[in-house]
Amino acid sequence: MTRLILASQSPARTKLLTEAGIRHEVLVSDVDEDAVQARYGVTDPHDTALLLARAKAEAVASLPEAEGALVVGCDSVFEFEGESHGKPYTPDIARRRMLRMSGNRGILHTGHWLVDCRDTEADDDPGDSVGSGATVGAVSSAEVHFMEMSDEEIDAYIATGEPLHCAGSFTIDGLGGAFISKIDGDPHAVVGLSISTLRILLRQAKVGITELWPAAP
Repeated sequence: MTRLILASQSPARTKLLTEAGIRHEVLVSDVDEDAVQARYGVTDPHDTALLLARAKAEAVASLPEAEGALVVGCDSVFEFEGESHGKPYTPDIARRRMLRMSGNRGILHTGHWLVDCRDTEADDDPGDSVGSGATVGAVSSAEVHFMEMSDEEIDAYIATGEPLHCAGSFTIDGLGGAFISKIDGDPHAVVGLSISTLRILLRQAKVGITELWPAAP
């Protein structure tokens, strides 16, 4: 049976996979995102998303628990007026960003990286699939259009705590969806994991996404 491990603690990503019928496990990476960016000096939002996704996937792929599985890591970076916006963490940062974002638009980049940890040589168990040795990545991006937000709405949203741990200080699948008028691109990328992009990466590892669907009754 093909195993997929999600190298992320994001509830939104695992919920998205579950609702898409994709069987998976969760194994959280212990990656210092700031240290990774400092090491490679990457500042472009698109490249940063891919770099961090790769770091997370490779960190989990190195663990004994990942043996025999496919590991996917994801990371999202919001690009606004040429700047990279990760998680704000504090109300003050979130407020400053949202005041600028009100009535404006930006691009949410979600990086995906897949590592095939399966054995590349066949063994005696016919139930085990042979690995491809693939380590591949891609970025899915979508343009997010924000409605005008009043100061009171911004303060109320921040008070919920939701935007503090989200790239760009917003969600589309939660309370923040009330302030988004339009998405140009894959909406799943804005949630944090593009199912269609995952399908493409799995195919490069010679795995069909249907192999991860629940078995038919």
